[in-house]
Amino acid sequence: MAIKIKTPEEIEKLRIAGRLAAEVLEMIEPHVEVGVSTGELNRIMHDHMVNKQGVIPATLNYHGFPASSCISINQVVCHGIPDDGKKLKDGDIVNIDVTVIKDGYHGDTSRMFEVGDVKPYASRLCQVARECMWLGIEQVKPGASLYDVALEIQKHAEKNNYSVVREYCGHGIGADFHEEPQVLHYAAPELKDIVLKPGMVFTIEPMINLGKAAVRLLGDNWTVITKDRKLSAQWEHMLAVTEDGYEIFTLRQGEEPVLPE
Repeated sequence: MAIKIKTPEEIEKLRIAGRLAAEVLEMIEPHVEVGVSTGELNRIMHDHMVNKQGVIPATLNYHGFPASSCISINQVVCHGIPDDGKKLKDGDIVNIDVTVIKDGYHGDTSRMFEVGDVKPYASRLCQVARECMWLGIEQVKPGASLYDVALEIQKHAEKNNYSVVREYCGHGIGADFHEEPQVLHYAAPELKDIVLKPGMVFTIEPMINLGKAAVRLLGDNWTVITKDRKLSAQWEHMLAVTEDGYEIFTLRQGEEPVLPE
């Protein structure tokens, strides 16, 4: 497995791309409300990326994906396709995932939004999924392994009687959208062999299910749902391993770590 160690110049480009991706999620937040269509949200983000930021939306036409963002509602685990006919309803939980390309380098991040009056069990799932991501991030430092990251995520999810999606994972990122390593979010033994070194850049993006871990790919060959149709939640940050820990490139303004009490 060839994991690319980024140069300081590449790190700076990824830092800029990550900040721009985070800014898209900051910008779209006030628009995420009851009655808006996912197609409209996608158009607003596309316009912001192309015309305000001067970046390329990485998902648009990526292996044929038809939109500039992935918007995944309720039981949709990931890769939901924005659609003018799909309007947000009161109580929905929604993941918006954006990736920008700036100066040839990618910035990739996602977060959950709660629409209107969300049931406590749905809100709790979003909160625990966020904590899972942060617990994983907190393990990142030179000499640790991706197993350490995955173990903390899996332990916290299962302690709360949730499950971790296994088919989809985080990934290395740089000039390419998806690079090695694959960042699994469950404690697979082979992750012990992936030891973290300064200059590695990857995403941590656990998908946490209210029910069982099993998922199903819909006929559009993109949209992934939970097999039992129970809710799923996901948060994602992109980060680099530094000499003494990590640096997150996709932090939003005022964002602080969210860890279990």
